[in-house]
Amino acid sequence: MTEQEPEPIRRRPGGRAARVRQAVLAAAMEALAEGGLARLGIADVAARAGVNETTVYRRWGSREKLALDAMLTGSDEGIPVPDTGAVRTDLAAFARALADYTATPLGRAVVHSAAHNSDDPALAESWQAFWQTRLDRAGVIVHRAVERGELPAGTDARLALELLCAPIQTRAVLGHRPVDPDLPERLADALLDGLRARA
Repeated sequence: MTEQEPEPIRRRPGGRAARVRQAVLAAAMEALAEGGLARLGIADVAARAGVNETTVYRRWGSREKLALDAMLTGSDEGIPVPDTGAVRTDLAAFARALADYTATPLGRAVVHSAAHNSDDPALAESWQAFWQTRLDRAGVIVHRAVERGELPAGTDARLALELLCAPIQTRAVLGHRPVDPDLPERLADALLDGLRARA
């Protein structure tokens, strides 16, 4: 480096900004678990996280963007996308993680909030972004299966995942039937039977 070149700025990985983000998202997930999306407020989240409201607004800009980030963070942690090397075990593992997640306070709050339509356009947009992001991330399960020859080319990843997840989400919303221990495997088998029958 010459004398004329400024020394590069060195930022500490995991510094204050990362700690603030983690604290705010943890607080938002806690608030969501307690009151659902409709009752999420930036003032409450800021107080729980021990930061100023302006800090939250400066980073996220709106309640809806904060809620989206918190829901995606919680679901990414609670419902990881598996890579077992086979589509059946990938689908079953994903369905099992979803069932486990919807049994948590945060998972129940997300599912119940999603089941109620909102007249708020910003909230509706956040929900659309949430589902699209989750389906895009999990869609790799189907794309990998197509590449391995386990599923036919042109398999609709979004439809496949919706068919896999809907029975679990329905049980979580209605609450009248538990998720049986073997349900994830049964759903994976039924889905694969249907997809392969169309090949």
